[in-house]
Amino acid sequence: MLRTTAMLALAAGIIGNAASAQEITLWSHWADQASKVEFVENAAKAYEEANPGVTINISWYQKEPLYAALKTALTAAQGPDIFYAESDQTEYMQNDLVLDLSDKLNWDNIEPWATEVWGYEGGVYGFPLEAWTVETYVNNAVMAENGIEIPVAGMEGQAFVDAVQKIADAGTTPLAQGVGDRPYPGAFLTHEILVKKLGTDDYRSLLKGEGVAWSDSRVKEALDYAKQIIDASAFPASFSSIKLGEAHRYFHTSPGAAMLQMGSFYPSRAFAAPDEGGQPDGFDLGIVNGPIPDGAACPECKTIAVGGSFVVNASSENADLAAGFLNSMATPEMGNAWLEANLVGTGIKSDASKITGENADYFQKLAAANEGAKYTFGIPVQQMQGTPRETFTQVINQAFPAGLIGVDEAISMMESAY
Repeated sequence: MLRTTAMLALAAGIIGNAASAQEITLWSHWADQASKVEFVENAAKAYEEANPGVTINISWYQKEPLYAALKTALTAAQGPDIFYAESDQTEYMQNDLVLDLSDKLNWDNIEPWATEVWGYEGGVYGFPLEAWTVETYVNNAVMAENGIEIPVAGMEGQAFVDAVQKIADAGTTPLAQGVGDRPYPGAFLTHEILVKKLGTDDYRSLLKGEGVAWSDSRVKEALDYAKQIIDASAFPASFSSIKLGEAHRYFHTSPGAAMLQMGSFYPSRAFAAPDEGGQPDGFDLGIVNGPIPDGAACPECKTIAVGGSFVVNASSENADLAAGFLNSMATPEMGNAWLEANLVGTGIKSDASKITGENADYFQKLAAANEGAKYTFGIPVQQMQGTPRETFTQVINQAFPAGLIGVDEAISMMESAY
C-alpha cells in the first residue's frame, strides 16, 4: 500500500512537472557570429534559472535561410515563439504575424527611439537588440601629419572640402570608401549631408517621395556640397570595387587613409588581431561627425540604423513568457554586456562610462560623437522601397560618388524613380 501510494505520488509529480514544463522557441540570424550567439544563449540560461520549468530552444541560421524558414512556418500559422527581424519588414505587422509589445516590455530601459523605429499603427512590435550609427572614423596620425583637426561635432562647409583637398594633395586618400559588395557605404557622405541640410522630417519626406522633391533647392545645395568633396579626390580610384572589409584595411593599414565613414559596427572587424585583418596595435583612432553643409537645418542630425531585433509570434501559445525573456534583457547591465561583447550599439539603454577594459576608451569616444544627436531611423535603403531604393543604390551609392554623373543628372534620375 505504501509502495502504491508512493508510486501514485511519483506519477502525479511527473504529470505535474510535465504540465508545468514550457518551451520557448527562438530562431535567429547570427549563426557565425560567436559573440552574439554567446550573449543570447547566456541570457536564455539566466532566464531558465529564474523561471524553473521553462526551456528556451534556440536555432541559429544565416539570414537568407532564416527568412525562407520563417516564410514557410508563419504562412502555416506556426513557427517559433520569438524570431529575428529587422524594422523594415513591415509585412509582419501588416499581416498580423507579430505581437504588439507596447505593454509587455520595460520601455524605460529601452532607448526612446525604439518605439518610433518599431512603431506601427499605434503598436510597438520589436525589441531592438542591435543598432548602429553612421560615424566618421579618423586616422589621427594622418590628420596630425597634415595639420588638420576635425571637431567631434563635425567640420563645417568649405573647411571640410579644403581639408579633403589638402590630404589628397599630400598623396593620401581622404576617405577609404568602397561599394564592391554593399549597397550603402558609398552613400554615407551624401545622405549624412542631406539629413543635416534638411532635418529629419524633410529628409524622411524626400526619401519617401511624400512632399520634398529631389529638385528642391536645398537638396541641390546639399548635393552640390557633396560633389565638391567628391571632386576634391575624396575617394580611392578603386572605389567601385573595394569591398566592405577591404575598406577597413585600406583605412587603418594599407595603403592608409585619413578617414572612413562607416557604421559603428566598425570594431567588429577592426578590433580583430592585426594578422586577422584588424587595425595595427597602437592605431590612434578618432570618431567625429560628418561634414556639415552651409545652412544646415539640423547640424546635429545623423543616421541610426536598427539591425537585429526580436519579435514575438502572434500565434505563440507562450507569448507572455516569450515577452518576459525579451524583458529580461532590457536592463542597463545587459546593455553594457552587449556593448562589451559585440562592440556594436544596442537599443537597450547603457552607460558607456561604466564600461571597463581595453575597449572602454572607444565607447567613450562613440558616446561623445553621439551626445545631443538627433536621429533619422534607418539608412536610405531601409527607409525606401521599390524603384526609388534601386535607383538610390545605383545613383547616390555608386555613380554619383564615383564621379560618373553630376548633380543635375543625379537629381533627374532620382526624380524619375518616383
